[in-house]
Amino acid sequence: MSRRGRLETTEAGTELYRASREVLGRFDDFEDYLVALRGGERGRFSIALVNTAQYVLPRLLGPYSQVFPEVDVTLHIGNRRQMLTRFERQDDDLYVFSHPPSLAHALAGRFLRNPLVVIAPRGHALATRERVAMSELLRERFLLREPGSATRMLFESWLQEQGLSLGSSLQMASNEAIRVGVASGMGLAVLSEHVLPPEHSDLVILAVDGLPIESHWQFIVRRDKRLPHAAQGFLRFAAGHLDECVEPRFLCNELDGLLGRLEVAGAASSA
Repeated sequence: MSRRGRLETTEAGTELYRASREVLGRFDDFEDYLVALRGGERGRFSIALVNTAQYVLPRLLGPYSQVFPEVDVTLHIGNRRQMLTRFERQDDDLYVFSHPPSLAHALAGRFLRNPLVVIAPRGHALATRERVAMSELLRERFLLREPGSATRMLFESWLQEQGLSLGSSLQMASNEAIRVGVASGMGLAVLSEHVLPPEHSDLVILAVDGLPIESHWQFIVRRDKRLPHAAQGFLRFAAGHLDECVEPRFLCNELDGLLGRLEVAGAASSA
């Protein structure tokens, strides 16, 4: 519209201009959203972990959630058999095992030592001994998790390597039940050191020859399932902040190698 030699917009033109600005602004917002999504600052992913890992993973997830509050993380916790079923069905994005499944279709990265120790009630006759032979302990009852438990598998394998075998044993459903059972004098047990609370006045770790049995917590990623950007962001966070979240003596940070293999796999799949 022209007035006295000047061009002026009509009311409709002004509204069109405002609407165009709003649309362009929304595109800018969407681009920002995509950048955040690709950077792992938004989105969602799920982690499946065996029971014992629930004692260690919150040390990472707590700080991570504070830095990335807009990422939705779902945890699935169960025994090894249940988590292997989830792994085979590809139900989750990340998996945490101490004794990983077959890696034919997966990549793994160790991130934490998981030492297995023998625990006894505080007043046990051998609690003050500087060194104890496992053969002495096998005369007593051992409290065990269910068959297929990684801790039980590793313990039984270690005994076989030493030419030893268990005598009396009692199967219990959880680490907590075993811990309480040992404290009350029901028997001894081999558990991850991470299961023990910082102050365990009713329990003692026995100094057994050849122990602790060394194992490691590992993040497992399936090769045949796309890993969300948020899950990749969590792995990057873990790789860079593990030393701030766990005791130095437990550190075994090999996640940079896992991230590098994921980048190679991603590049190969998009080629």
